[in-house]
Amino acid sequence: MQALWKSRIYLTKRPPKDAIQTLIRFRCLSSSNQKNMKVVIGGGTGFVGKRLKNTLKAKGYDVQIISRTKGVGKITWDEVSASGLPDCTAVVNLAGENILNPLRRWNEKYEEDIRRSRVDTTKLLAEKIAAAENPPKVFVSSSAVGYYPPSETAEYTEDTPPSDQDTLTCLCRDWEASAELPESCKTRLATVRIGVVLGKEGGIVQQTIWPFWLGVGGVVGSGNQAFPWIHVQDICDIIVFAIENDHVTGVLNGVAPEISTNRDYTNQLASALHRPAIFPVPAFMINAVFGSVRGMIMLQGQKVIPKRTLKLGYSFKFPDLKSAIENAIR
Repeated sequence: MQALWKSRIYLTKRPPKDAIQTLIRFRCLSSSNQKNMKVVIGGGTGFVGKRLKNTLKAKGYDVQIISRTKGVGKITWDEVSASGLPDCTAVVNLAGENILNPLRRWNEKYEEDIRRSRVDTTKLLAEKIAAAENPPKVFVSSSAVGYYPPSETAEYTEDTPPSDQDTLTCLCRDWEASAELPESCKTRLATVRIGVVLGKEGGIVQQTIWPFWLGVGGVVGSGNQAFPWIHVQDICDIIVFAIENDHVTGVLNGVAPEISTNRDYTNQLASALHRPAIFPVPAFMINAVFGSVRGMIMLQGQKVIPKRTLKLGYSFKFPDLKSAIENAIR
């Protein structure tokens, strides 16, 4: 009893001065190390890239963008091709031509642009990482849920084997293969298969919000197709999670854990805007504007589960569609 009383008295005492100083030094060292970390982002001027840049800078990282044009805080793809990557802690590739650009018709030239902007840029970065004298600790490469073939019944996880069912599954398979590093390279590789990204700065919310505001929004096609979505902040945080945690390797599904349909998205957006959703967009109109290959992205879908993402320890800020949309339209 006396020993217990003594221990209770000890616990109420202030910690030794040297312990406080050690804690302060540790915190300062951790903060300093993070501020000295540089992340290079390929495709950092797009919707997700801009948010990722801001997220990293808010955490104290130095960020450099790879772009087609020169500018402050930027290097060009030609410079990377000629001289390699600058010394950095992490490389992230988000480069890719907009596959749902309604101003471009689907043809061989456009398909080649889609492929080159993804596969060739990723391959270039992988080659420069492997050849670097001081390679980065981690390479985070993006892919898409198009890796999985459309299905109304199947549920896909990161363990699902590859498919060559259609143009998009083949593209994603080659895209991911282009990121592979030689065994001799010690850089850690993480690949994020990104779903439909929700956020007010771009993506599907920006594309669909005005028809709903005007009261002419509605489901696309049947509305029953799976809608594998993720909030833009969550996809950025998953990438940061991969950068900061050494145990994160391999594939992570960049989708929210809630399985939803296009009808769910339509109803939630209409409800958040206090508007009706009574004007469906027929399938023939989608195919007429986008072509059958891209039409499949909008008219069919995949039920994708972030099994490994959750298992590795990531916690979603927006796990449900309602909260994600409400945040995205604010």
